[in-house]
Amino acid sequence: MAVFAPAVVYSPEIEHRQADEEETIAALATVFTGMARTVAEHEGHAHRAVHAKGHALLNGRFQVLDGLPAELAHGLFATAGSYEALVRLSSPPAEQLPDNVSTPRAMAVKILGVDGPRVDGGDELHSQDFLMVNGPAFSTPGAHGFLRSAKLLAATTERMPRTKQALSATLRGAEAALEAVGGQSATLKALGGEPRHHPLGETYFTQVPFLYGPYMAKFSWVPVSPALLALTGAPLPSGADAQREAVAAFFADLSAPVEWELRVQLCRDLEKMPIEDASVAWPEAISPFVAVGRLQVGAQPSWNAAAAAREDALAFAPWHALAAHRPLGSLNRARRVVMAASRQFRSQFNRCPLHEPGTAQG
Repeated sequence: MAVFAPAVVYSPEIEHRQADEEETIAALATVFTGMARTVAEHEGHAHRAVHAKGHALLNGRFQVLDGLPAELAHGLFATAGSYEALVRLSSPPAEQLPDNVSTPRAMAVKILGVDGPRVDGGDELHSQDFLMVNGPAFSTPGAHGFLRSAKLLAATTERMPRTKQALSATLRGAEAALEAVGGQSATLKALGGEPRHHPLGETYFTQVPFLYGPYMAKFSWVPVSPALLALTGAPLPSGADAQREAVAAFFADLSAPVEWELRVQLCRDLEKMPIEDASVAWPEAISPFVAVGRLQVGAQPSWNAAAAAREDALAFAPWHALAAHRPLGSLNRARRVVMAASRQFRSQFNRCPLHEPGTAQG
């Protein structure tokens, strides 16, 4: 049996801000709110500034596993329990682009009815949100690189949709060639070169770290049911709403619920598993992902007018969290400000306050 180094205990000096970080984050908030405004004025409705296009909103149930070892029994995972959950599948950027422009996939899960001390800066009192995308590392180390990428994205928001579709097809070909020789490019994927695969077969990652009680960790949603695993790498047909239609068909015909595992990867080496550089995928050889919970989703309509309206009134954010799972690092500090600004703009433009959902029990 493999023996791993002990998890690193968090201390405040592990996180370090660059001298101009506040200015960079303020600029990011301006850029993303500007993208949201551009789309809103064009379409007459404000969408999310990132991951604007929803493909599904699902009801599920999350189960914290019983008998976790002491190293993993912290925060939400301190004791076994069962919770209602909402699952949103989506894709970036700020526009409702056709799926022929194949950008990364995202899976956001809001676990409801979670009680305990809350992180400072969160605006929901009983939710624990996990936001993930289908890649283990971010395209840039921190907020500065994120700002450069955001400015490029903003320059093309709501412009040249046909050109974007043609560019996406070219980039997918380049990414396929790169992967054929054993490589991957987060930049190519982010710009539209994401392979057009079924979103339900993907593995999703937080990419950025969080507190895990006294430790630090990254999280991952991993499909474990055979019906989901059969979709790993499965191609999607061409179509403006191919992802939405594929997910709807899957859950309409489902004979038994399917499951994802929530896995955690503890930081065991600060040099090889940095907190402030999100472009580094933490090596699983020194700290593998370990299951701490299971998400179960059964047959249901995954998208209709009611689901679209409900999704529009929800907000998913990494700062909707217990204090034991506070987001860490430059990108998470930026997300706190940027996503709050996006939520405020969306709520004001649509004249519809965003509310934390309650559970069926109250």
